[in-house]
Amino acid sequence: MVYAQGAVCHRLARGSVPPDGRVRVTGLPRSLDAGSLRARVLNNSGVRVTEARVEVEAEPLGTGTLDESRREVERLSDEHAAALARRDRQLGLVEEVRALLPVPPARRREDPHRLTPVDAWLDLADFVDERLTGLHARLTELEEALRRVEHELAVAADRLAHASTDAPPAHVRTTVCAVVALDGTCGEDVELELEYGVPGAVWVPGYRLTHREGGGTGNLVLRASVAQRTGEDWTGVRVALATADLRRRTDLPRLRSLRIGRRQPAPAPSGWREPPAGLGDLFTGYDAAGPPPAAAAAPVAFGAGSVPGSVPGPVPPPPPPPAPRGYGGPPGAFPVPGGAAGASPGVFGGAMPAPAQPVQAQPVQARPSGRPRTGGGPYAASAPMAPEAPGVAVPPPPPAPTAGPPRPSGAELDYASLVLRGPEDGAGHRGRLFPDSPFDAVAAEYRRRAEAVAALPLPGHAVRPRESAGSFDHRFDAAARADVPSDGTWHTITVGEIPVGLRTEYLCVPSVEQTVYATLVLSNATGQALLAGPVEVTVDDDFLLTAALPTLAAGGVCRVGLGPAEGIRVTRRTNLRESTSGLRNNTTVLDHRVHVELANRLARPVTVEVRERVPVTSEPDVRIEERADWTAPEDGTGSEHHAPGTRVWRVDLPAGGTAALDGGYEIRIPAGKALVGGNRRS
Repeated sequence: MVYAQGAVCHRLARGSVPPDGRVRVTGLPRSLDAGSLRARVLNNSGVRVTEARVEVEAEPLGTGTLDESRREVERLSDEHAAALARRDRQLGLVEEVRALLPVPPARRREDPHRLTPVDAWLDLADFVDERLTGLHARLTELEEALRRVEHELAVAADRLAHASTDAPPAHVRTTVCAVVALDGTCGEDVELELEYGVPGAVWVPGYRLTHREGGGTGNLVLRASVAQRTGEDWTGVRVALATADLRRRTDLPRLRSLRIGRRQPAPAPSGWREPPAGLGDLFTGYDAAGPPPAAAAAPVAFGAGSVPGSVPGPVPPPPPPPAPRGYGGPPGAFPVPGGAAGASPGVFGGAMPAPAQPVQAQPVQARPSGRPRTGGGPYAASAPMAPEAPGVAVPPPPPAPTAGPPRPSGAELDYASLVLRGPEDGAGHRGRLFPDSPFDAVAAEYRRRAEAVAALPLPGHAVRPRESAGSFDHRFDAAARADVPSDGTWHTITVGEIPVGLRTEYLCVPSVEQTVYATLVLSNATGQALLAGPVEVTVDDDFLLTAALPTLAAGGVCRVGLGPAEGIRVTRRTNLRESTSGLRNNTTVLDHRVHVELANRLARPVTVEVRERVPVTSEPDVRIEERADWTAPEDGTGSEHHAPGTRVWRVDLPAGGTAALDGGYEIRIPAGKALVGGNRRS
């Protein structure tokens, strides 16, 4: 399912339940959103999913698995460097031969003038000319070879840049897999479905309209241009397209209650509670056992000048941080209900009392990502930290102290992302729930590259789905399977055929231009809207043009222009007669006459719509009387909006027939409001 930006993928896995009940589904993209992973069993069996998580593994690649495009670029780069060196060496030879000039010996003052050896000069000139001719011929060949290699290198580099990102970009393959725990009978056949979201997928609609000239039917085929750089090739998949925004929040807003009466203190959030009794005694045995044996070689994160491999000695504990009153801060952040002294609840389970004596600094185990876990956790305050590894984000500082009851943030109320901190996190966080915010620099870089596909230039007349869909969302399911490689370029797939009403009409506005234009009137007979996009019009199996189709709602009507119709001629003539009327000739009468002639030179009958425009006045004393059989267009039936005063003639012309249309209007202006010397024709 490709949304306006991003996609949701579904994978099917079939097999039997292993003895340990754990299934690994490999081959997932590196840009996968780990929080979007879902798993369920499709067949009606007693097996159910108890756990699903994402794991990332790395393995070296063999020497024979390099990408062919990359090796071709390397080979052509070597050839280009060699061709460039040969060309430069030939240019050096040309400059050396060109510098050959006859140099006479220096003449002393007392020596007489010497005769110039003309034969020697001519022989040298012939030698230089002959030598330069051969060198320039060779130089032309080398420059032609250099241009050819440069072209091949540019083509190979472009092919590599647009190659699928499903292949590993380095000599180490990063594998993302989903580990699913199943609860069921061993050996039972199951069908497992995985669902996960990925960024880096966009689409825009397009159409192909096939029409027979003179016919009343046509075929409108919906096509979509899809581009994705998710990191996996979609081969033989069923594609669905949606206009919805995948990143839009769908949770309901929280409405605060309004109380009338005496002011009462705001109640504490329901997700906060006091720490359980005896939480400090839970880790007494762990502290008495001392540091683990493998911790001696780990880097210590108690100062900026720590050296990996050094063993820390006894150090005084850091000074206790100030006790803010915000929600989610360090120990001592909130007052205990009831006024109990010495207890200071923290985030989702309270805090431990501060130790009364200095403690031995413990070595810190290094995380797999290369960042040591400090004893302060993500909300530690005033705690020295080890230098950060390149590309790893620093956790945010603690919130500023605020007065009043706890105010949890959205991350602190997301119970699915809360992690129970272990004993190695120190006395301030062990045994309590905190939001876990791991930062994977590699995954973030993959997602950044994937999201760059949204900056692709759109095809001609294309419109983003969110811009054309308006306030409604639509879904379109492709009729057949399609292939969309992960190369970040546009690929066109056929979604399906849309039944539309179609008729041909001819339109002209002779007061502006005496040309008749052919149009196709489309009516949407489906329950879904047709999104704005380019439409390729084919008439009688000949491609005519590519036009822009506006957004067409269900039941709507729109026009698609096909260009001038050379077989229909139109001529317009006007006549103005000015006179006066009334008892004292105090009213100026402007009588406008319009004469339009139509001629059909086509071999079929046609319907022509002729548009004129009459003046519109806002003065009650100025009257306009129409003298024609034209009608006012009906607004609101389609996507067209007519200007005030528009009038329409609809004429049916037989093959080879003609028609004459006469119309006009009178403008009656009081003498006191007439413009003397003005242009009465407009």
